[in-house]
Amino acid sequence: MKIAFKVFIISCLITIKSLYKWLESKFSLRGKFIVAIGAIISVSYMIFLYRISTVDNELILLQAQQQARMLHNQILITRQWVSEHNGLFVIKKEGVKSNPFLDLPVIRDQSGTEYMMRNPAMVTRELSEYSTQKGLGSFRVTSLKPINPANVPDDYERQCMINFEKGTLESIDISDSPQGRVVRYMAPLDVKDSCLGCHARHGYVKGDIRGALSITIPIAWADAKIKANNRSLFFIGLVSFILVSITLLIMFNTLVVNRVNRLSAAMNSFPEVEPDQLTLPTGDDEIGNLSEHFSQLCERLTQSQRELDKTRQQAWLNEKMASLGILSAGIAHEVNNPLGGMLNCVKAMRECPDDHEMRERYLPLLDKGLKRIEHTMRQLLNFGRQEPLQLRKIDVGILLGECLELLSYKLKDISIKQDNSLKEHYYVDAEALKQVIVNLGLNAIQAMPDGGILTIGSEVIDSEIRLTFRDTGMGIAKNTLTHIFDPFFTTKDVGIGTGLGLSVTYSLVTQMKGSIEVESELGVGTTVTVTFPAQTEKLRAES
Repeated sequence: MKIAFKVFIISCLITIKSLYKWLESKFSLRGKFIVAIGAIISVSYMIFLYRISTVDNELILLQAQQQARMLHNQILITRQWVSEHNGLFVIKKEGVKSNPFLDLPVIRDQSGTEYMMRNPAMVTRELSEYSTQKGLGSFRVTSLKPINPANVPDDYERQCMINFEKGTLESIDISDSPQGRVVRYMAPLDVKDSCLGCHARHGYVKGDIRGALSITIPIAWADAKIKANNRSLFFIGLVSFILVSITLLIMFNTLVVNRVNRLSAAMNSFPEVEPDQLTLPTGDDEIGNLSEHFSQLCERLTQSQRELDKTRQQAWLNEKMASLGILSAGIAHEVNNPLGGMLNCVKAMRECPDDHEMRERYLPLLDKGLKRIEHTMRQLLNFGRQEPLQLRKIDVGILLGECLELLSYKLKDISIKQDNSLKEHYYVDAEALKQVIVNLGLNAIQAMPDGGILTIGSEVIDSEIRLTFRDTGMGIAKNTLTHIFDPFFTTKDVGIGTGLGLSVTYSLVTQMKGSIEVESELGVGTTVTVTFPAQTEKLRAES
């Protein structure tokens, strides 16, 4: 029984482990929880039911064995009383047979009434008949040397009596019968002084084992009770399992699933929805604490994003101002040249105020020089103006030309080739695109200190605008390519670059939902390709 129980427990554990692996790949969290709890409850209740049935069976057997021992003692007492009184005499009635194995089976009194003698063996047999009729069991005397053929032992009784002769005190066994299970109990019958009157002639002496008392106790009624009890427990367990499953499902949906879904929805809506507007689950349990921590995390992320945006804008402005300073150095020459000529004209006109011919010749020159300076300054102001990032429908080709005009002031022994195939107007962030073009153009110019060719192409491929900057400069080493977009990383000499140009450019292109790729070879040149969506219809502005 213990071995079977251990095997049952091990089988249950293996089943639970297999069930857990199956649940991991087949069910949602709710399904896993309900099925796992249901399986644990079912297995636990089956173990409980098995144990209750086993205990009931053991108690019934113990009770039947104790009942058999008590009945054995009662029969012995009855037989001893009959034996000590030299038997019993009962009035002869119809249907009551005499014992043919007695020396004096029948006696008659003076009135002619006949009495039949009853010895212990016959009293035992007749009491057994009464007990059998009442359904209380049966008992009989048997012997390896029976006098009465009715006392011949069966196989079980014969083996028990052989064991009694070897010193066994009693024997108990559970066997099946047509009416159900029975408990069989046997104990030896010793020859006592009161028994010698009848059995001395058979060769027995005091202390010999002349036979055994065989008792049969039916326990089919107990088995029926156990089965009925098991059915009741199984029904109660089934109802309990259903109620517990429904309760667990409702509680899990209310306390876990619905709240987790709300938390998941809040996570999906962040950062579009501000942290203070998120609908989060509340409570003092683990999910409530997780929700509170998520809210705090959102607030920290929002604050960090604001600071990052502020830092990014400042870095963009700083880089723009640095680019503006670099451009100003080149533009200064373009401004100083017309200023010098204009000063000479003014000086000459001041020295000859009455020379109308000189005035008519110099005034157009002064006007042309002033307009040239105004145009140059307007370009610088437009490039240096700080505006919020926003999408506007512009001609990207014209914007590219304006940026190249600014870059032209820095050209020295460098020629620019432009291949512009953009024909439509697109929604782009003009200021961000200006910064990208100028940054990449300045990098290309600075990479060609001894002169070269800067080729700039623009085209639309698969609904994307592609800008290509190709120079014939020094190129970039392969081990450096992976760091060129890192902030403050620069290969230029001190004072020439800030190390933020390409980092800001990468950030701006990313904001424009685009990408930037760099290919370079030392001594050959570098090609930078910028790609971003070609929007012909206005979408939601993003900054």
